[in-house]
This record gives sequence, structure tokens and C-alpha cells, in this order.
Amino acid sequence: MNKMRPADLAREHGLSTQAVRNYERDGFIPGAGRTPSGYRIYTETHAAALRAFRALVTAYGHTLAGRVMIAIHDADIDAALKLLDRGHEQLLRDRETLDTVRRAVGYLTAEHHPGTPGPPPVSATRTVGELAHHLDVTPATLRAWENTGILTPERDPATGYRFYTAADIRDAELAHLLRRGGYGLHRIAAVVEQIRTAGGTETLAGALADWQRRLTARGLAMLAAAGRLGEYLELRGDPLPHPTSGRA
Repeated sequence: MNKMRPADLAREHGLSTQAVRNYERDGFIPGAGRTPSGYRIYTETHAAALRAFRALVTAYGHTLAGRVMIAIHDADIDAALKLLDRGHEQLLRDRETLDTVRRAVGYLTAEHHPGTPGPPPVSATRTVGELAHHLDVTPATLRAWENTGILTPERDPATGYRFYTAADIRDAELAHLLRRGGYGLHRIAAVVEQIRTAGGTETLAGALADWQRRLTARGLAMLAAAGRLGEYLELRGDPLPHPTSGRA
């Protein structure tokens, strides 16, 4: 079994030796052996643990990666796998949200300008009653959306009445579509904020493409992390249940 120093592990990942000692302290890699004089001794198993942890950080973030490694070192493989399952569930939800936003933006574009990309004319404005009638909802529903941050209407300085610009109308139509699809208000607010940040349906295309790239990168990182984690578990010699095909 090859013996390694903290510097040997650190060098592979561009870390400081203190970072390696911190990972050991926090339970992210197993405890090191010691020489008679007290110096740490690491092995290939420690190196595999560090590779697995770093790969998990890339795929799932530092907090979840740490919890996974701690569960493994506590001999609770099922708890570790459950944490990984949550990460995959979140990725799936993000993919579904992306698909929903794409469909919604396509719907809005076709609704306002058949055959022509872009948001509705900037001159279009509506009162709360007009917008509620347009969407076949109540004014109270629009106010609830406003309270959640989905809508941000302006106020007439003379009367104080709300009025909705073209961007507000777009957000309201998107919210109405997502609401019919079963989305909760807070989730809708997050989706609408994505569109606001991108600057509207026209410039959202680039943001959606970037979102897709990031989701793909995260999925590939999860695959890489699974491989590293499998290598580490094999080196540890953890007894794992044998997979079955499900057939009798």
C-alpha cells in the first residue's frame, strides 16, 4: 500500500495541505494513520476519497458532498444514496422547469406576434380590471400574484391606481399558464424573475440556452462523481447489496 503525505494529496487538486487536513477533520476523507513521530500517513484509499469528494462538490455543491462523505464514513450507505437521489430529483425538476419556460415563451411569442418573435408592443397597458378580464381571473388573484412578486405593476401618480405595462402583461400571462400547469406561486415567481433578468422573451433565448448548458454540465458532473464514488467504495471494501434484475 503506497504511503502518501498531505502534500501528495493536495498537489493533485491544487489544494493546500491545510485544506486536506481540514477535510480529514470534517469527516470528508477518512482519518489518517500516523508515524511514530506523529506525521500523517495517507494511502490510495484516502486519495480516492478526496477525488470522490471533489467530484461530488462539482456535481452537488460543498454541503451535500460533505454530508454524503460523512454518511459513508458512518457506514450509512443508504443515507448517502438518499442524499444523491435528492440531487438528481432537483436536476429533473430544473429540466422540467426549463421545458415549461420554453413552451410558455413560445406560447407568448405566438400569442402576441404570430410568426414574429418578440414581446407585445411596449405601448400596450391595462388596468387591473382589464387585465383580470383578459385572463379570466379576479382582481384579487392579480393582487395575490403581486404580493408574491410575480407582478410589479406601476401606479398612476394622480390616482394611485395600478396599471400594467407590456412586460407586466407578459408576466401575468406566463403566470396564468404556469398556474394552470400546477405550479405554486413561489415557483412561478422564480421563473418570471428568470425572464425579467434576461430582459424579456426576445433576449431570453440566450439565457435558456445557457441554462440548458449548465444543466447538461451538472448531469455530466453527477455521472463523473458517481464513478469516483464507486471507485472509493470499492477500495474501502464496503459490503454492498448485489443488484438484481427484478425478475423472479
